[in-house]
Amino acid sequence: MPRTARASVGGYCYHALNRGNGRARVFYDPDDYHDFVRLLRQASAHVTMRLIGFCLMPNHFHLVLWPIEDGDLSTWMQWLLTSHVHGYRMRYGGSGHVWQGRFKAFPIEQDDHLLTVLRYVERNPLRAGLVTSAEAWPYSSLPVWLAPPLLPWLDPGPVPRHDGWLDYVQAPQTEAELAALRRCAERGTPFGSAGWVERTAEQLGLQSSLHPAGRPANRPGPPTEYGGLFPPEVF
Repeated sequence: MPRTARASVGGYCYHALNRGNGRARVFYDPDDYHDFVRLLRQASAHVTMRLIGFCLMPNHFHLVLWPIEDGDLSTWMQWLLTSHVHGYRMRYGGSGHVWQGRFKAFPIEQDDHLLTVLRYVERNPLRAGLVTSAEAWPYSSLPVWLAPPLLPWLDPGPVPRHDGWLDYVQAPQTEAELAALRRCAERGTPFGSAGWVERTAEQLGLQSSLHPAGRPANRPGPPTEYGGLFPPEVF
């Protein structure tokens, strides 16, 4: 059994994300965003992938994915990011890393927890103050769901969005909910009910993600990547 959720055991839903190297901006204009959306579609043609939701932000992205076979998530993400970096270099030149290392991902229970993650993803531009209404951000799956027909390369997922989805996305999430999602992103911890989290961590070899990494009590550690110490736009 793979030892990390990023090895992508098929059948699980995942929240996958990455941000620009050093928190640098990656998407500068509409062409940059549209090119990445095009790559999402092409990646799903290259490796069959059920893309349930997405949101592109100036310096990072969020994807909600439902791979079919073991290894599909890693293969799909590798194709996507390699292709994007190639196009980015063609347009802007330069050298070095565009993205901050390998993508992060955590598995999600296929119930209301999945809707919580989708809400978090599609609400991101509103939470960051980039728009006054979440559906006004054109580089996310939210406006697609609100104006059918659904694009053929998007999948409704195992838990359909309910009626009143826009109002649900617009409503603020609690600090506890945000903190839980950020911990999952930081550690790769499964997101779901307590029993499901324990079982999934054992099945995927993620038991260590259930506990914070230890460090000497008298040495304060650096700020965590998604611990709320950076501006909301970063995550």
